[in-house]
Amino acid sequence: MSSLVSIGQLDRVAVERLLRRAQSFLDDQQEGKENVRVKGTAVNLFFEPSTRTALSFQLAAQRLGVRVLDFTVENSSVTKGESLIDSLQTIDALGVDVAVIRHSENWPKLLEGEKFNLSLVNAGSGIHEHPTQALLDALTIRQHYGGFSGLKVAIVGDIYHSRVARSNAQLLGLLGAEVSFAGPEVFRKGDVAEHPWIDFEQAVSESDVVIMLRVQHERHRQLFDTANYNQHFGLNMSRLQQMKRNAIILHPGPVNRGVELTDDVLRDSRCKVLQQVTNGVAVRMAVLEWCLQGGSNEQLVSA
Repeated sequence: MSSLVSIGQLDRVAVERLLRRAQSFLDDQQEGKENVRVKGTAVNLFFEPSTRTALSFQLAAQRLGVRVLDFTVENSSVTKGESLIDSLQTIDALGVDVAVIRHSENWPKLLEGEKFNLSLVNAGSGIHEHPTQALLDALTIRQHYGGFSGLKVAIVGDIYHSRVARSNAQLLGLLGAEVSFAGPEVFRKGDVAEHPWIDFEQAVSESDVVIMLRVQHERHRQLFDTANYNQHFGLNMSRLQQMKRNAIILHPGPVNRGVELTDDVLRDSRCKVLQQVTNGVAVRMAVLEWCLQGGSNEQLVSA
């Protein structure tokens, strides 16, 4: 078994291989081919609420032919105080092959030094990583532009609390894109200092890809005032007119409507939010298949 807990595990060749495999799943589905069968059992351990990531991992497993176990935190021994390590050891002893984990903490750090037979897939770890979101965003960009070299990508908004921002910056930089950040000064974070922080208006007018981030109210110690957010740091029809004609807009969801994006922007053809959702299933199919087949960078190169 192999695990995917960080973008840092993958080199450029491995990433390209995963993206090609995900695209092949999309192409097959369009042609009515859905006969992929991979042996294995998966369980989604989601300690945070999720719609897109949770359902897409479940659907990805089902389309591969992988059995999916039902797990809800509310009905598990977590409510009795069971730790993540103990939960995983139990699931491992049951013979489960893959555990997909979303947690409010940096859970890979919590598991350092622990040994498991099953694969671990990071579906979100605190404010630190979300590797499959970065992969599906990269697939969406590649479908539009064909590649990444020289593309200007602006990641805008709640950088401080965003695992999406960190994983995307690492992955897109690896693929050859020029990544920058923009947003309210209060959302600036020192651990992404290797990428420039630019003016939001500059990000809108000069970027080929604008990735808008959700204001993550649940991670703020006090309520963040979003009353005038769209006027200063959101996309609306006025700002759409400033963007390049061929530029695209991404958002990991869920969107705070009227805050990061207005309804008009969501309806614009340059907004790829629903395409991202579709791509998420294919990317997660590719990741689960890779894990279940004992994937490694070497295997990805030769596959």
